[in-house]
Amino acid sequence: MVVRLPKLGLIAGGGQIPALIRDACRVQARPLFIAALNGFCDPATVTDTDHAWFDLPQVGGLLKALKASGAEEVCLCGRVAKPDFSALKPDWTGALLLPRLIKAALIGDDAILRVVVETFERAGFRIVGADALVRDLLVRERQYGALAPTPAQQADLALALQAARHHGAADKGQAAVVAQGHVVGLEDDAGTDALLQRMAAQPAARGGVLVKCVKPQQDRRVDLPTVGVTTVENAAAAGLAGIAVEAGAALMVDGTAAAQAADRLGLFLIGLPHGG
Repeated sequence: MVVRLPKLGLIAGGGQIPALIRDACRVQARPLFIAALNGFCDPATVTDTDHAWFDLPQVGGLLKALKASGAEEVCLCGRVAKPDFSALKPDWTGALLLPRLIKAALIGDDAILRVVVETFERAGFRIVGADALVRDLLVRERQYGALAPTPAQQADLALALQAARHHGAADKGQAAVVAQGHVVGLEDDAGTDALLQRMAAQPAARGGVLVKCVKPQQDRRVDLPTVGVTTVENAAAAGLAGIAVEAGAALMVDGTAAAQAADRLGLFLIGLPHGG
């Protein structure tokens, strides 16, 4: 019996994950419409694929296009920077939504995403996570690459995990850097790459560890912590000893390439037990 897969509406930001989902849909012969976000989505992602381009505040136009395409499920994925709300030029639906988004922005990214998810669900779409579409993306509880953390680094990992969870519970970010028993960096709205760039300028971060974990309260269908080759390269440039990500609740883009990069640059890369 042939199983009919519902048409997916992929709201695509930056990075590699939107293209990975596109490829998975092609393999599964799953119908797809890509709503590509201007300034974020790589144009190559939408090549030979049914798509349209949208600015962030064009909420009404986006919902209308998704419905016209026949999409039943929606996945929000890819990197999107928090906008300058005062500079946005929304359509009518976006203008009605803007006050709620501005209020949510005072709390954090997770609050913003809750408003966005609720908007799509009220319009009749089912929200699905990237990990449900490309299961190989989900981090596993294992050691990636040849190196493992030392006992001292394990202690730093435990502290970094505690700090990241506390930071995430306040809806401030998903990552923390710890070195020699001290929290030396916490992720903010600018993201993990920006955190690692700051760490590169801090001698106290040398030999430290980066931990990324899901926020305790967040909707896990959107904005799961993500790492990849770029994360490894930036961590190495910051002088860190390794990276740990929460297994079962985070994404790794091309785990093989990330492990190879970690080996080449002399870092450990591991999946921590979920909830551990």
